[in-house]
Amino acid sequence: MPSGLEQLARTPSPQPLPDAVCLARFLAGLPDPRDRCGRRFPLTAIVTAAAASVLAGARSLTAIAEWIADAPRWVLLALGFAFDPFSKAVTVPHATTVMRLLGRLDGDAFDAAVSAFLQARAADLDAEKARWQAVAVDGKQLRGSRAAGGKAVWLLAAMDHAGTVLAQRQIDTKSNETPAFIPLLDGLALENAVVTADAAHTQHANGLWLREQGAHYIAVVKGNHPSLLKQLRKLPWADVALDHKDRTRGRGRLEVRHLKTAAFRHLDYPGARQALRVMRWRKDLTSNKLTIERLYFVTSLPTRRGVRSPDRGLDPRPLEDREPAPPRP
Repeated sequence: MPSGLEQLARTPSPQPLPDAVCLARFLAGLPDPRDRCGRRFPLTAIVTAAAASVLAGARSLTAIAEWIADAPRWVLLALGFAFDPFSKAVTVPHATTVMRLLGRLDGDAFDAAVSAFLQARAADLDAEKARWQAVAVDGKQLRGSRAAGGKAVWLLAAMDHAGTVLAQRQIDTKSNETPAFIPLLDGLALENAVVTADAAHTQHANGLWLREQGAHYIAVVKGNHPSLLKQLRKLPWADVALDHKDRTRGRGRLEVRHLKTAAFRHLDYPGARQALRVMRWRKDLTSNKLTIERLYFVTSLPTRRGVRSPDRGLDPRPLEDREPAPPRP
């Protein structure tokens, strides 16, 4: 496998399709080792597809070729392969052609392109981390405390991810957390903050208020929003590339989580730009009981390096700059 692809294999927190599409901009000057009369497929499309496969986990030339052959049509279009209006298909090169071409690439030029891409990617990630402030809203019962009527004291707090409490309010014993969400955050500097909370605070009024303050949200969607939950469940998640996965072990259990994100305009929540799905497998190491859970979220955060959209392919422009999708028949 070319050394440039080996560099990509070590990329932290890869996003296979968006990262590969961004890499294409750095491949413009890559020399094509093929004769002019034998160039059926664009060099950039083949190399970009190889990069996407490596970012998705392929670690050999054979695995790269198999990934390209099995990729969905909308992924191939996003990577630069052409649509044939007669056969109604997107053709890709044979596995042998892919492996032969990758072996003939100018190694120094390819390494330089990949290095430039990784440096730009790291700078973008650093800028994003510096830009966003995370604020978590959560309620806690104070142990051993008693309010009027003998009930325990319940507090709703806003904290940053370092554990610093930014604001907190005591919840009235005759109420619940939901009405206290906006009063809790009112007065905080929320410009470019990303607010997270549990499903009880996923309310249209809260989402609209956060956007009016210049803040973003990542909102959990559960049974208190049945129509939105149904909408999220019906999205074509099987066609969406995996963005992130992790595996943790502790407290007597093994947990595996997979994250997928997709950009859609028609989500029924104020300012929502992306839908997220987390698949969680949890195994109790004592009883060997396995539980599988699907969690759904919506967020107002904009996409940064391209938009994964099963119904439109990938468009590297910001969502607000794109034309609306044509109506479906």
